Amino acid sequence: MKILTIDIGTGTQDIYLYDSRLDLENGFKLVVPSPTMIIHCKLKEAARRGQDVLLHGVMMGGGPSGWAAEEHIKAGLAVYATPPAARSFNDDLEKVAEMGVRLVSEDEALRLPDEVLRLELRDFDFAAIEAAFAHFGVALDDLSAVAVAVFDHGDAPPQVSDRQFRFDYLDERIRSQNRLSAFAYRAQDIPPIMTRLRAVAQSAQQDARLRDIPLVVMDTAPAAVLGATFDPQVRQRERVMIANVGNFHTLAFRLGPTGIEGVFEHHTGLLERPQLEALLIALADGSLTHADVFNHHGHGALIYHDQPLSLEGEASLVVTGPRRSLMHGSPLRPYYAVPFGDMMIAGCFGLLAAAADVLPELHEPVRRSLDRSGGSGAAPWDLSA
Repeated sequence: MKILTIDIGTGTQDIYLYDSRLDLENGFKLVVPSPTMIIHCKLKEAARRGQDVLLHGVMMGGGPSGWAAEEHIKAGLAVYATPPAARSFNDDLEKVAEMGVRLVSEDEALRLPDEVLRLELRDFDFAAIEAAFAHFGVALDDLSAVAVAVFDHGDAPPQVSDRQFRFDYLDERIRSQNRLSAFAYRAQDIPPIMTRLRAVAQSAQQDARLRDIPLVVMDTAPAAVLGATFDPQVRQRERVMIANVGNFHTLAFRLGPTGIEGVFEHHTGLLERPQLEALLIALADGSLTHADVFNHHGHGALIYHDQPLSLEGEASLVVTGPRRSLMHGSPLRPYYAVPFGDMMIAGCFGLLAAAADVLPELHEPVRRSLDRSGGSGAAPWDLSA
């Protein structure tokens, strides 16, 4: 049985092909530029050529692509975008227009001059991934499932803070299912408010080869944290705090026998090590408040369990993510998780575990692989086991 997992971040997209016949350490993997970085580079090249561009397709991750689009416009070049593609920069199309992006309908896009460079936006490009594997003689024609992780702010209503909207969503999922795999969905079950997750599903449905293959989508940070739990040192802990320090967002989950005991989410770019340490300590002792994070332009914090967590024990504070160096030299002595020997693929291992939870038909073989390679079975707080 094979499952393709793709963890799409701001800097990279991390790809892992699970094969139930192999130990997880022997699975094939790729770490390549993220879709938004690919578009960023293509916009930069177009700017050097003095070429106008059209962005079409579906919503995808913004950040680098949005910055490149702004620079393109400042250089006096045109950036056209269809409404679905334009929402990659902001759900509010009026704000996209204020950037200088020229919004066009699908029909208007077809009538633009041939010299306008067409760039299709999408987070999930199965054809490109398939071609990369095929170059090394690996076929993706016998998949049992596909699992994709992206960060989704959600479609906040007008006049509602997208930070608060996102955190309200996290709170609702934790209160309803209190496990990390609560942030994973079958394609047909994605909530309407999670527009980026739905765009991933739309991209998959546009490829005829994937229409009969189950698709699971998930939020990136819970996927990375769930993946980190399969580090053997982490699995020995009854209670633990795991922080995913991403390129854009930092999320920390406090985990215990009842599941998720607390969580905060902040923007990594606004944090230096002392600030992050203070947040982690406050989350551990239960004193962290929503206002502490939200008023510092983060998303928020919630405590679900009153009993403090000591950060003194070995591997009681675990750090993962591409910006984990932010904690280097910390007196908190964080443990840097390397599930199955690879930190960069932690999100893919979390996706794999979540897929086994969301798709019951995959549960037994996947969990057998995870437990065999992990070596110490399921931790008490791993409620997807």
